[in-house]
Amino acid sequence: MKIPGPTPAQCARFAQALDALQVKGPIILGVSGGPDSLALLLLAASVRHGSVIAATIDHRLRREAADEARKVHDLCKQIGVHHRILAVKVEDEGTGIQASAREARYDALVWYALRKEAGVIATAHHVDDQAETVLMRIARGSGVAGLAGVRERRPLKDGVDVIRPLLGWQRSELAAIVSAAKIQAVDDPSNHDPRYDRTRARQLLAQGWPEAARLAAVSRHMRDADDALDWTAGELFGQRFRGGAGNAELDTTGLPRELVRRLVIRAMASAAPASGVPRGDELARLLDRLEAGHVSTLGTLQIAPGTPWRFQNVAPHRSV
Repeated sequence: MKIPGPTPAQCARFAQALDALQVKGPIILGVSGGPDSLALLLLAASVRHGSVIAATIDHRLRREAADEARKVHDLCKQIGVHHRILAVKVEDEGTGIQASAREARYDALVWYALRKEAGVIATAHHVDDQAETVLMRIARGSGVAGLAGVRERRPLKDGVDVIRPLLGWQRSELAAIVSAAKIQAVDDPSNHDPRYDRTRARQLLAQGWPEAARLAAVSRHMRDADDALDWTAGELFGQRFRGGAGNAELDTTGLPRELVRRLVIRAMASAAPASGVPRGDELARLLDRLEAGHVSTLGTLQIAPGTPWRFQNVAPHRSV
């Protein structure tokens, strides 16, 4: 039986999103079997048939997951899309099981993308997902970059990017595509588990306030602000940073704290590339100490305040 595809108007809208993202060549689709990812599959199969490859990650966290993955495999076979099931091992590294599962999922998708010589992985994030993300980050006290939410396109690793061509779509629109195709989507019980922040955010948004579309608009405004601040920091870095690995100087005179924060991140990456980027709270404590006139150490880098701030490699240390 032939599965009804999306309407011409829906396909044109999706094709426009892919064009805006400058997507060329093979696309790896992350398809869980939920309504959002199934809509992504149907749209991509209609618009870019022959260049899309689907993958389903079996996190092996639920007994039903293997059977759900096989159902996605059968559907892909029916509509002529190559599909592979990727089983991963998820271990909580202290960040929570969902965060660990997400990391394992993206690692597997990047591995598969490289095998298929695909430069992008498409996921089914949409307006409602964006709103949930913004709401959760507000609750966590995130700054401008955090409130920018998920981006339409961002690099993962090894030259592979993740794209979100459905960020302009609402959950109900995607569910309607799947319903019209008469496909039974998977309902992951973790989506209703109140232990997770995203579930609580989803339940709050379901009450109608705040509106998902307005929160998604907040993310767009914050993205523009984040881009402007990053551009400004890049210009200032060229003017105010001197030196390189092991020994460098940064002039922070007269700058707002947010620009100082971004410049310090860039300075640390240049002066001690192996130290990595500090976490938000760790960096905040570092800035507090430097602004109070205290010499501080983070990783292998000692930073001395003054005019300018001086960055030098020292023995490994983590306290700020």
